[in-house]
Amino acid sequence: MALTAVALVMGAAAGILVVAGRGRRPLVVSSETTTTTAATTTTTAATTATTATAPSTGPTTTAPAPPAGLRTGATGPEVTRLQQRLAGLGFWLGAADGVFSAVTAHAVVAFQKLAGLPPDGIVGPDTSAALEAAGPPRPRSSAGHELEIDLTHQVLIVADGGAATAVLDVSTGRVAGTTPTGRFTVTRQVDGYDHSPLGVLYRPKYFYRGVAVHGYPSVPPTPASHGCVRTIDAAMDWLWSSGAAPIGTAVWVYR
Repeated sequence: MALTAVALVMGAAAGILVVAGRGRRPLVVSSETTTTTAATTTTTAATTATTATAPSTGPTTTAPAPPAGLRTGATGPEVTRLQQRLAGLGFWLGAADGVFSAVTAHAVVAFQKLAGLPPDGIVGPDTSAALEAAGPPRPRSSAGHELEIDLTHQVLIVADGGAATAVLDVSTGRVAGTTPTGRFTVTRQVDGYDHSPLGVLYRPKYFYRGVAVHGYPSVPPTPASHGCVRTIDAAMDWLWSSGAAPIGTAVWVYR
């Protein structure tokens, strides 16, 4: 997969350096083919017969080409290279197995959010160009281990010593203020489904009253929760298995 850099932009809040380009789809023109048979005249001594064939016009319709780019359902070496590139930048997606799954799509969305691109989960020309030139995201913290929740870009950054070790796609409170900003710590966790006042939460890690980072079936690219920090179940499983967010972990929520 060729990735071409075109123009330079800066992901301001998260400090990600990317090059984004505007790709153009191939222009599909419906052509109209005209075939003309010239009039033919046959003449005999006493009788003149003229046979004329009228021009015939038959339109040729070309079906619109599907949008270019890798997306959910794609498989093969190009997908593996994409996954390796995302993982190399710190975007969590599990194994680079050559299958463009929903997990890979969420990693693409997290990258697009920080790069200032439409978060559609499709790797088209602009996303390809940005991936080609991107550097790892930079967390705001410069030391220690903590979870950073960026409300502006809707991502969670696992920060260690000023470096992003993992970036997850998240969705926070759809009403401003329901996801509190400030510095907190993980104070309680439930290894399973927790029936809370804010809904049924998968393996939640609470950091402020009833507000937690938790798994959820629906993680849209925009704020949609009652105040919690939603991520996909697979990412929540990784937060548990990796030991990235035990009780006592610092949590920094900012815009």
